[in-house]
Amino acid sequence: MATINDIVLIHLEDAPVSFARVESILPDHKKDWYQIKLLMLQIPLQVVTWILKDAYINGEDFFMNGKKMRLDVVECPGEEPGAAQVEPLPQRDNAPVDEDSPEEATDKKQGKIISFDSLKKKDPEPDIG
Repeated sequence: MATINDIVLIHLEDAPVSFARVESILPDHKKDWYQIKLLMLQIPLQVVTWILKDAYINGEDFFMNGKKMRLDVVECPGEEPGAAQVEPLPQRDNAPVDEDSPEEATDKKQGKIISFDSLKKKDPEPDIG
């Protein structure tokens, strides 16, 4: 059963159409029905509340506006047997770099920090007159 913070894949007419995160599942005033609040993971973000039976939240097919729907909980894929292990990255020395000393930055193999303000194009002053 999908629970709070689970990611679900929404199927419409047996075709996957969207992902959503389960925000809440609250009992509805109708017996054996629940209000499931979903954050639709698309642009723009949208929150919807559907009223569903627990069987539908568990992945059984249901109909909405005459269209067949289904929710499937998304599981994080595990590693395949025999997959190569990734070595962790070595720890970096995060000491501050003196911007006035490029040689020191080169020696430590760290980049120089550049302010975005210096990259912005300056608008020419309007010609008055």
